[in-house]
Amino acid sequence: MAKNPKILSIVLAGGEGTRLMPLTRDRAKPAVPFGGVYRLIDFPLSNLVNSGYRQVVVLTQYKSHSLDRHISQVWRFSPLLGSYVSPVPAQQRLGKHWYLGSADAIYQTINIIEDVQPDIVVIVGADHVYRMDFEQMVQQHIESGAEFTVAGIRQPIEESKQFGVIQVDPDHPNMIKNFEEKPASTTGLPDNPSQILASMGNYVANTKALFEALALDEKAADTKHDMGGDIAPYFASRNEAGVYDFNSNEIPGATATDHAYWRDVGTIKQFYDAHMDLIAYVPEFNLYNQDWPIYTMSGNLPPAKFVHAGRDRLGHATDSIVSPGVIVSGGEVHHSVLSPNVRIHSWAQIVDSVLFDGVIINRRARVYKAILDKNVVLTENSTVGIDTEHDLARGFTVTPDGITVVPKNTIVDD
Repeated sequence: MAKNPKILSIVLAGGEGTRLMPLTRDRAKPAVPFGGVYRLIDFPLSNLVNSGYRQVVVLTQYKSHSLDRHISQVWRFSPLLGSYVSPVPAQQRLGKHWYLGSADAIYQTINIIEDVQPDIVVIVGADHVYRMDFEQMVQQHIESGAEFTVAGIRQPIEESKQFGVIQVDPDHPNMIKNFEEKPASTTGLPDNPSQILASMGNYVANTKALFEALALDEKAADTKHDMGGDIAPYFASRNEAGVYDFNSNEIPGATATDHAYWRDVGTIKQFYDAHMDLIAYVPEFNLYNQDWPIYTMSGNLPPAKFVHAGRDRLGHATDSIVSPGVIVSGGEVHHSVLSPNVRIHSWAQIVDSVLFDGVIINRRARVYKAILDKNVVLTENSTVGIDTEHDLARGFTVTPDGITVVPKNTIVDD
């Protein structure tokens, strides 16, 4: 391995995101807005850039227009030093089929990797909220001698069906003894039987070994062509897979509260809960850490504005995130996240909710524990999240936890 290895980063951004419907009805999952001004794709890209890795390929597939547009408008580097973030759509290079899985997505774009000729490939997902210095993971990967390294994080054992489960070699704590993708049952960690070590979906691989594994997987009969389901177990079976403990990752400016924060936002509840983490008094995930910023571009917008200070109507927001371009005009906002250009009119009430760009809440309308997609309009006196049966009758999504989701461009008039 070269002393200063050449690194290429690949972001897997082709997921359909069916569990986030209706938020993914018209957009790819990585393009879903988050935290007011961001998109989910901004988190992995910011982590890579902050890690010093600025040759990045983003593999897209489903409903990718808004994602491609966001990347082209926001993630532009000077080409002088060879830096780039390049979205690559599915190209059917190996036959008349789209990506069959995350491993197949990389194999179908292997020509791009060959053009760059990196020593190491860093592969990350596009739909998690976290901060991570990938350079620290790469350094451990090199020092361990592994061909393939998986980032791991502790999770409750009851969630093992959602993750790849890592069993560490007790004699070599940086190496994986066994890797099983979404097992029906498993055993807990020796020091804490109620937890497992779960794959974060982030990988570091030596290029030559990765090519060989992908080529074998392409020809295999019993495969889902998946990085977690097939490639990671392949390297584990050969005693060539390392594990990187995410808890050891040190981020400049991190606090004890948000150290090693990682949230899978693959379901409506997880997506909603991650927003609630942002607005805690001591935030579980701190957006205000300028030593490791999350980059985006929110447009040429004016500051947020709060008007009316009368006794009968007071434009105000408490325990909330309020983005640029928002006007709270005589309404009440509590424990909520407001995206750019939201309008809250007199005597309206927003509680425990997430409002995307351009939402308009007219007079005396009420929103409770809801996610309103872009350009939703509530007419005067209308409600969302107050009456579950009424929300369901209007065709809105309501989760078992009572979160109501209103699709993009909907006019709510009762």
